[in-house]
Amino acid sequence: MITNVILVIHIAVLGYWFGSELVINSTYRYVSYADEMPFPERARLMDHVMHVDQHVRYALALQAILGTALAALYGYIPGGERLAWTAGLLGCLWLAFIEAVHRLRQAPIGNTLSALDRQSRYILMLLLFALALGLVGGTWPMPAWLRWKLALFAGVMACGVGIRIALIAHFRTWAVMAKEGPSAETNDIIRSTYVKATAILVLLWIFIAAIVVLSLWKPM
Repeated sequence: MITNVILVIHIAVLGYWFGSELVINSTYRYVSYADEMPFPERARLMDHVMHVDQHVRYALALQAILGTALAALYGYIPGGERLAWTAGLLGCLWLAFIEAVHRLRQAPIGNTLSALDRQSRYILMLLLFALALGLVGGTWPMPAWLRWKLALFAGVMACGVGIRIALIAHFRTWAVMAKEGPSAETNDIIRSTYVKATAILVLLWIFIAAIVVLSLWKPM
């Protein structure tokens, strides 16, 4: 019974993740092309985009937590119920940390927390790739489709990193706009950055679609 409940939540979180990405992209596009809007209003909407971005972070953590619990309960990885409960406990701590990173981003400790957050994601990506390649848990009874799914999940995370890198130009230019006001040049940079970030986001959506196909098809 509990396994079925976790599975339903696992599926629902994927929709929650995809929907959050759509809202973020749609609002970001509106902000990027709203040249005639007073900058304070654009800045307020951009701040809203950063708040909504938290939902993507929650979804990522929830997928990792629920996926680990399901893999343990199905016997794909060792640990059984004990690992499932441990994943749930550690997951709650992870979600609390994500919230702290967001709320304290302007505080003196904000940069340190953000760095720890990024490093933890890099470690998780490496672990997922290692599991997918069998470098870790090579003898576990994990089907090939699940290893492919883990590789795709790591790809989703890598796309998230790519989007963050693409947005560096946005935040640098946004700071100039806040200080000196928008110009044709800075607006062009903002729009160009939106296009680059969206291109990576489309790849992320393709990875998510592939994850759904593998989850339903389960090829050997």
